[in-house]
Amino acid sequence: MIIKVLGPGCPSCVALERVTRDAVDALGLDATVQKIEDYPTILGYGVMSTPALVVDDTVLFSGRVPRSAQVRAILAELAS
Repeated sequence: MIIKVLGPGCPSCVALERVTRDAVDALGLDATVQKIEDYPTILGYGVMSTPALVVDDTVLFSGRVPRSAQVRAILAELAS
């Protein structure tokens, strides 16, 4: 599983990366978490509002930081 956190480094982007890494660790997933800060790459995903979470090249959401439990639930479902 390849997980990408898209965002330029704003506080919300940092928070999403932290929540995502915590969820991956809590679930014991075999996943790679990447932080993407390059605007052309972010726009390539069609994301107009950051932060955004991309799993295996599918944008799951953008423009908000979900609660930790929401990220865990999403990742657990995708991993099964």
